Amino acid sequence: MTIDELKKSFSDGHIGKPEFIETAYEKLHKTLFDYASHINNVDIKEICIDGTGVIFTIRSTGVKVRCQFGDHRSPPIETFNFSDFEPAESRMMEKMFDGHKTFYDIGANIGWHSLNISAKSRNANFYCFEPIPKTYGQLKENIRLNCADKISAFNIALSDKVGEQKFYYYTACSGNASAANLSDRADIDEIVCQQTTLDTFINDNSLPPPDFIKCDVEGAELMVIKGGLNTIKKHRPIIMAEILRKWSSKFNYDPNDIFQLLHDAGYLAFTTDGTDLFEFEKMTDATKETNFFFLHSNQHKKLIHKYKNQTKQ
Repeated sequence: MTIDELKKSFSDGHIGKPEFIETAYEKLHKTLFDYASHINNVDIKEICIDGTGVIFTIRSTGVKVRCQFGDHRSPPIETFNFSDFEPAESRMMEKMFDGHKTFYDIGANIGWHSLNISAKSRNANFYCFEPIPKTYGQLKENIRLNCADKISAFNIALSDKVGEQKFYYYTACSGNASAANLSDRADIDEIVCQQTTLDTFINDNSLPPPDFIKCDVEGAELMVIKGGLNTIKKHRPIIMAEILRKWSSKFNYDPNDIFQLLHDAGYLAFTTDGTDLFEFEKMTDATKETNFFFLHSNQHKKLIHKYKNQTKQ
């Protein structure tokens, strides 16, 4: 029962005032106190409710993030549900990016990683790429909320081709928006978005090359890397990519194609527990990890020596 439904039932005379008051508290208002009792156990400092919606403030960084209505797996909701959001990967990204200047967030969604890392790397520049118009609007709003003038947002996808691309999107999980229908849902929205390549975008916009690339594009990671291979080979950025067998199969490639392509460019692959890096060679049916760091064997020799675990492989 919603507040509007309950109020209408009262105004229409279906329930009396005592029943209305008790029901409103037990079914609705009591939840506010449940949130208050739980919030100290998660990486959420406060939740603000006003006429514009719901805004979560992250305890560890002070970043404000507007919660998307209807999105069951928005990062602030995930943080509240599970105490934090991708903690191991987030900690290692912060360590890897420390001291660098240029972060490319490909598949930025609402800007979670860029916002939180930028809060600790205030002199760095962040370039966020998000093709879905509704999600892009949320990204821009979160940048505005935090006065994050070092973060630039672009309403475009990065891939291996320039032109238009159909994307599949559903509100309940905006982070699963993809150029393939990953969920095979019948009620999914189809949106035509613009796309280009990383190499082309950097050249056309005279942008500084990336020191760090975060790539989370729900299965299209191989295409992003192919479209930015000249940049990657020339500037050797650190790369963190989400790679899932079930998503890559939707694009008809083997996820090991990514590992081989980057290996040929001089990169080593690693997984992380947030503290150490563990060298990784090949994805199999037994692989449970989904987020991987790629460091160039020469360019990032010091980082590899510093964080690579020498015993647990």
